[in-house]
Order: sequence, then C-alpha cells, then structure tokens
Amino acid sequence: MSSPTPSQDALARLATVIESRKPGRGGDPNASYVARLLNQGPDAFLKKIGEEATEVVMAAKDADHGGDKAKVVNEVADLWFHSMIALAHYGFAPADVIAELERREGTSGIEEKALRKALSRAAAESEKS
Repeated sequence: MSSPTPSQDALARLATVIESRKPGRGGDPNASYVARLLNQGPDAFLKKIGEEATEVVMAAKDADHGGDKAKVVNEVADLWFHSMIALAHYGFAPADVIAELERREGTSGIEEKALRKALSRAAAESEKS
C-alpha cells in the first residue's frame, strides 16, 4: 500500500483512540461514548450507523433543495466515525477499508457488483450440494 496521506493519518489516529476505548483495554463506559457503545454491543453501534446513514441522506436531500451543503460533510463524518467503531469491534482498521478500495480501483462498479453476485450464487450452490 502507498504511504499514508494526511487523511489516512487522521483516520489511523482516530482508530487508535477507538481501540483504546474498548472495554477490554480499560475503556470506561461511564466516561467515554465509544466505550459505552462498544460495551452495549453491536446493536448499539449498528443502530447509530443506521441513524447516521439516514441523516446523510436527509442532509443530501436538503442540500439538493437549497439547504446547507456542509451538513452533508458533517453527517458523513458522523457515519464514518460510527462505522469505525464497528470496524474496531470486528477487528478491522481504516487501512483495511482503504486496501479494499485500492483493490477495486480501476474496476468497473458494474463488473465488481456482477462478480460479487456470481460468487454469492456459487457459494449458495455449493452449500446446497
């Protein structure tokens, strides 16, 4: 992978903070929002991801009708933040997502989606056998 860009550095720093807030690493649910979400389990942070995704959509719709476009960035930041909590819970880091995006670079989105569907169908067929 290429050397980190400043944005990748910021994501890595945030990921380090999130890791430090895990309950198993001393994160205090009474003192840390991240520790509280992680302590409550996947339902808590997955619900937040759903809420934030909805807020991204609403901010974009508002921006299309004369609303403040900066709200789209603010809501995407919230979505990314909560997604990073999920990544940490499942043992991943932002670098894993960046690596996946780099793997997909130069591949048609239509081709990528068709390949994923074909692989999914093949897996389903092999389970039936």
